[in-house]
Amino acid sequence: MGLPKGPEGQGLPEVETREDEEQNVKLTEILELLVAAGYFRARIKGLSPFDKVVGGMTWCITTCNFDVDVDLLFQENSTIGQKIALSEKIVSVLPRMKCPHQLEPHQIQGMDFIHIFPVVQWLVKRAIETKEEMGDYIRSYSISQFQKTYSLPEDDDFVKRKEKAIKTVVDLSDAYKPRRKYRRQRGAEELLDEESRVHTTLLEYGRRYGFSRQSKAEKAEDKKMALPTGLLAAEKADAREEDELQAAEEQRIQSLMTKMTAMAREESRLTASSVGQIVGLCSAEIKQIVSEYAEKQSELSAEESPEKLGTSQLHHHKVISLNKQILQKTKQLEELQASRTDLQARYEEKKKTLTELKNYGEKLDKEQAALEKVEAKADPSILQSLRALVAMNENLKSQEQEFKAHCREEMARLQQEIENLKAERAPGRDEKTLSGGEQHGALTPAMTHNEDLDRRYNMEKEKLYKIRLLQARRNREIAILHRRIDEVPSRAELIQYQKRFIELYRQISAVHKETKQFFTLYNTLDDKKVYLEKEISLLNSVHENFSQAMASPASRDQFLRQMEQIVEGIKQSRMKASWQRHLSAGRRRRQPLCPSRPRGGRAPEAWSDGEEEAREQNEKRPVERPVLGAVRKTEAVL
Repeated sequence: MGLPKGPEGQGLPEVETREDEEQNVKLTEILELLVAAGYFRARIKGLSPFDKVVGGMTWCITTCNFDVDVDLLFQENSTIGQKIALSEKIVSVLPRMKCPHQLEPHQIQGMDFIHIFPVVQWLVKRAIETKEEMGDYIRSYSISQFQKTYSLPEDDDFVKRKEKAIKTVVDLSDAYKPRRKYRRQRGAEELLDEESRVHTTLLEYGRRYGFSRQSKAEKAEDKKMALPTGLLAAEKADAREEDELQAAEEQRIQSLMTKMTAMAREESRLTASSVGQIVGLCSAEIKQIVSEYAEKQSELSAEESPEKLGTSQLHHHKVISLNKQILQKTKQLEELQASRTDLQARYEEKKKTLTELKNYGEKLDKEQAALEKVEAKADPSILQSLRALVAMNENLKSQEQEFKAHCREEMARLQQEIENLKAERAPGRDEKTLSGGEQHGALTPAMTHNEDLDRRYNMEKEKLYKIRLLQARRNREIAILHRRIDEVPSRAELIQYQKRFIELYRQISAVHKETKQFFTLYNTLDDKKVYLEKEISLLNSVHENFSQAMASPASRDQFLRQMEQIVEGIKQSRMKASWQRHLSAGRRRRQPLCPSRPRGGRAPEAWSDGEEEAREQNEKRPVERPVLGAVRKTEAVL
């Protein structure tokens, strides 16, 4: 009971917050982007905007296969230090992802959603692209993992029918594979060209390459229906010529067939040695017949128009023409593809260069805007003097460069003069007839000139030393001004300090509120203990005096009067306690009306000394409570 009792009449100052509509709009857009990308934790209303945005950015980064050094366990209501550390870890990953937008840790911690929005937008786009790239791979991997352990009913049926289906396909391929029916006779001449060899090979396997009677008849019927009556005679003449050509071709085929012999069924499968023997059979006769056929075909194609050629010749010419066109188009396609690849590479290079230039331009604009802001906040007189000193420094540097160049030129000229003097003095040393006086007269001008050069050199050197001292002094003054400018905190640092002070003030307010609650609890329990002790002492007194008071009528009347006085005192104590309770309630209602902490960072106004002492004495004074239990027991006894 000797502990001090806490204040009950002081109200906690409230921190004023400013809601920015544009920030709220950007926050809503960021949450919509995260939910659309698949981060559904952004829908949880219990999370703070910082946890939603940082969690979404971390989720996007991990989806893009980049590592972030964060704790796996979620921590709610982190301190400002933990928030800044987490923001720095996220910002350190963005350059590795080649993010085109710049973001600072204090912007994330300060919930600057206007600058966070483009970064989140780029991360969501990158995450969706990564999902599309990895979707097919993950799906195929999951299917393969599923098939290793499980199987569908369709797969079981397929496995059961697989062997039977393979056997059926093999049997069909064996039954319908090409079989050799004829072979060339021994002693045949070698074939001349590829076309003759193709015809002969097809005949050996039972394939005849010639006219089709059915197609010719159908074509003739179509021409009869399409052409007028006057041209039927010419068409009939053409038909006769085509029939003659067809008959000649069939005769040639028959002559080729007479040079071949039928093969037995068991000889249909030939070895490599038997193939070589067959090729050598009747090669001379086949060569002669095929060459005659080729000459006749060329003569017919030269004499007659393309409309009068046979179907096989027209088909052959069309095939050759189409093959040439295919080769030309293929070559053109390859050239166009190569040109397209080159143009695509150049386009990508130019696009990359354009992107880099745009990023560099944006960076320069941001730096220029930041410099303009700093310049607007700085002292104009200091800026003017700093500009003058910088201009003087540049001027001194240019003068130094010019002086160095002039010294080099002068040194080169002097060295050239020295070389010339040495060259002039060399022949004089070789002459032995010169006298000592003549030599001294020749060297005196040269020595005077050298002394003059040394004197000028020392003067210029001393001048250069003084200029360097002046430049060093100016540089030192510029460095001092730079340090003075750097000592003034920037806007970002001031914002950071303000947010840290606000959070510290909130923590102090929470601790102060908790301490007040403990003081109130202690006072309540102490008062309760005092009232219980009074109640116990009163009950003991009533119990001890009850038997004596009931012994005679006079003592009983006196006892009743004392009990009435006790009851009256209890009622007065009850009224006093009720009045104090109403007074405390009114004081608590007046607490929200107390002035909050000003925005300038000053503490709320303190109580005066007299008011503080009166309030503490009022709190320390014991308050009597009505002892309802004792009253009820006394009334029951009476």
